[in-house]
Amino acid sequence: MTALRAYLDWLEKREGRRFADHDALWSWSVEDIDRFWLSIVEYYDVTFSAPWAAVRSAEPMPRTRWFTGARLNWAEHALRRGAGADPALLCLREGTGAEVRTVTYAQLRRSVAAAAAWLRREGVRPGDRVGAYLPNTEHAVIACLAAAAVGATWSCCTPDFGAEGTIGRLAQLEPTVLVATDGYHWNGTEIDRRDVVERLRSALPALRRFVAVPYLGHPVPAGATPWDDVLAEDAPLEFEPVEFSHPLWVLFTSGTTGLPKGLVHGHGGITLEGLKWAGLYCGLRPGERMFTYTSTGWALWNMQLGALAHGATIVLYEGSPAGAVWGVAERTGADVMMLGAAVVTASEPPPRPLRRLRHLLVSGSALPRDGYRWVSEHVGPHVRIDSTSGGTDVSGAFVGGQDGAPVRPGRIGGRLAGVDCAAWDDDGVPVVDDVGDLVVLQPMPSMPVHLWNDPDYARYTESYFGTWPGVWRHGDWVTFHSDGGITIHGRSDATLNRQGVRLGTSDFYDVLETLPQIAETLVVGVEQPDDGYWLGLFVVPAPGHTLDEELKRTIVTTLRTRLTARHVPDDIVEAPAVPHTLTGKRLEVPVKKLLRGAPLERAANPASVDDPAVLRWYARFAAERQG
Repeated sequence: MTALRAYLDWLEKREGRRFADHDALWSWSVEDIDRFWLSIVEYYDVTFSAPWAAVRSAEPMPRTRWFTGARLNWAEHALRRGAGADPALLCLREGTGAEVRTVTYAQLRRSVAAAAAWLRREGVRPGDRVGAYLPNTEHAVIACLAAAAVGATWSCCTPDFGAEGTIGRLAQLEPTVLVATDGYHWNGTEIDRRDVVERLRSALPALRRFVAVPYLGHPVPAGATPWDDVLAEDAPLEFEPVEFSHPLWVLFTSGTTGLPKGLVHGHGGITLEGLKWAGLYCGLRPGERMFTYTSTGWALWNMQLGALAHGATIVLYEGSPAGAVWGVAERTGADVMMLGAAVVTASEPPPRPLRRLRHLLVSGSALPRDGYRWVSEHVGPHVRIDSTSGGTDVSGAFVGGQDGAPVRPGRIGGRLAGVDCAAWDDDGVPVVDDVGDLVVLQPMPSMPVHLWNDPDYARYTESYFGTWPGVWRHGDWVTFHSDGGITIHGRSDATLNRQGVRLGTSDFYDVLETLPQIAETLVVGVEQPDDGYWLGLFVVPAPGHTLDEELKRTIVTTLRTRLTARHVPDDIVEAPAVPHTLTGKRLEVPVKKLLRGAPLERAANPASVDDPAVLRWYARFAAERQG
């Protein structure tokens, strides 16, 4: 019996009605969304240290609060089920000879208890922030759980981020503790990040303690606490009961201008979403193993932690995916994998089918039809493939596959329980079998509690509810097909989405426009008909400079070293200028519309542009590029 069917059988007894399949569950879950989420609390035995007064408050999104009055701790639920001797984490890095390090549930609990006690001794209290600059290793999991155990708020950047990208995120939070690595591995090379860490330390004035993780074996810098010292003293495993919406972590997603946007998620919402998603849709049970290829800067890293609450094992792989992902799955005996579509399509076939693997979840974008055939042929015809889509915004998924639903290559299976989503046209009318904006009509517990430094909800409202008040507009183009399948067409705003990872345009500008050879830049990403993605960078050279091959090499090197390899564009084009609104904002969305084939009169109103002649240049460029 599948995990979903077991829940449905239990639900039938609870509700006194028949739930034949997931379609019946979804319909009920949005008709009585409060009772659905209460069923998740009851089925998974969520423990509250103080009772709740109401399942949901009366305030509309984004001010809705769930299980008001209840107190709990996410880390307690993450660590309560696994048997002591069972593996909680299987850790390995790139390289065929790298050993698999096993962290049992007993060892994980012991480490979290020690780290949490250290944080308390250092004066960290509920609401304080713990920042991190760590790769996908056990150190990140332990530190995250320890911060949550004391009620502190966690935020982590991946070390393939350069100094500017990391400072732009963590400095907003004013952390009192920083946990940082000396480097990471990529394509057979050790990448030293000690210089970035030193710049980060100097940019965090509220920092009281710095914990150094000598992952590459470099000496611990002066004034730092070695990671081993944090774990040195045994302590009781204690969890601070916090209010249901108390900040658990901050995930960052970049808008088109300004600082990256900090999404604050609460203990309770993440507990419920993690139990639902990992339990009903990944179907994880004690003894099973889940391998997610991710970095700590991607929401998939946070989502995978939900496996712990089911007593399952998480596989942590650190390094490049090139030629590695299927070997890692085989070596660790993965039952479930979650990969970005681009990782699947770029991977080399495994030497033999993966007999233990039963479920492959594909995130970031839908796996193309050829990808389904490739996986069936090389990984195994027994493997169920489900594309899923959600976001950093909710630290979870809106749509995906489910047991019993047909697998349609190139499409997503359907809407997930508790997610009242639809496609709306420009007039706010629901559409089926046509492209519309992905909207969510009722609140979800894992929606952000608030955005960082946004006390009056102004930025939150503008970001998600500015188009239709009280309705979450996600920013994806989507088609809900009449047969139940779903197609995600890409971002409807200017945020870049490359290889399933969102990239903020402001990160490009912050880095490139420090170069003396460059006056201004404009970056645009465009989805291609063949499921590809074109990332174009328009460069306005500074006076006395031209966009020659030397400057192009400088741009590529700067983006690769100060941001990530994903930020390197497909084309670098010299432009006469960058078009702006009358208030000075770059016209990223209109240029993207032009590149997707929209005529100039539909892409922008010339009266709102600082120099219409510049926009006409981009229209000509787009026409020439399209042939």
